[in-house]
Amino acid sequence: MRYLSSRGKPLTEAPFHRFFDFIDPGADRFGILKSLLPELGLNYLVLPVAGNRHFLIFPPSAGNPLQGGRAALVLAAHYDRARGSPGANDNSAAVFLLLKTAHRLRGRNTVPWMIILTDKEELRQGQGIREQGSYSLGEALRPAGLRGAQVFIFDACGTGDTLVISTVTDTLLRNEGGLGADHTRMVIRGLRERALRAARDQGLSRVALLPTPFSDDAGFLRAGISAQIITVLPQEEASAFASVVRSRPELSGALISRERAREAETALIPQTWRRLNTGGDTHHKLSPDHFDMVIRFAEELCTG
Repeated sequence: MRYLSSRGKPLTEAPFHRFFDFIDPGADRFGILKSLLPELGLNYLVLPVAGNRHFLIFPPSAGNPLQGGRAALVLAAHYDRARGSPGANDNSAAVFLLLKTAHRLRGRNTVPWMIILTDKEELRQGQGIREQGSYSLGEALRPAGLRGAQVFIFDACGTGDTLVISTVTDTLLRNEGGLGADHTRMVIRGLRERALRAARDQGLSRVALLPTPFSDDAGFLRAGISAQIITVLPQEEASAFASVVRSRPELSGALISRERAREAETALIPQTWRRLNTGGDTHHKLSPDHFDMVIRFAEELCTG
């Protein structure tokens, strides 16, 4: 069996012992997760919506979210991947980091939390946001109280040492007016403040506010649920991109649309993001030494 390694030591503990199975080209990723969750002692249900299968993981004390239970805080990561890509960073790493977070949170005194592993974040050419799994999921869960929860999306969190708190919604809403847009800005501001506070409380010294590509937040937003993207970049890429965005603010808009991103000067976009959805998104580009940073941050969101 192959293992990722952190600081020279193999990551043999659950869930990481199944990571290479998960990124195998022929992997049954749904089946692997369905066998891993009981192994980790996690309480969960599978929610089929619009042909997609989502995992809802929650502590027994919070109650079934479909039967009156309520989550004050939601952490989400998509478990599907682009065709032809191993999907190591997009988004296998974040899935396993949130599984490890859930395992650590068992039995602890926390806010009522839920972790959602979403299906069909990746869209094929010609598909729109309403076909994204998070859109139909948001529509299904909104009556169950998801609208009132604080939602954080973890995507591409396996490569780098700098926590990136996305500002992409600012770009999207720049020219939007009305009560709906104002409310969304207010909610996102609260999510961002909570993320910054959690990073500070964990003593994270490398934190950046940057525009990022869209993720499941696009579908959730269309369903009326605001969410904050969390990602990770190597420090040198984050610093260089911050400098570029200051001089080329139009790149923020290019990241909103994959089509527009391809038209932009791709050399200016962080290399880590350029590898996503390609055959180059392999485990060789991950940085397991920094996995614990993301796990501690996610724990802090649930306990702080």
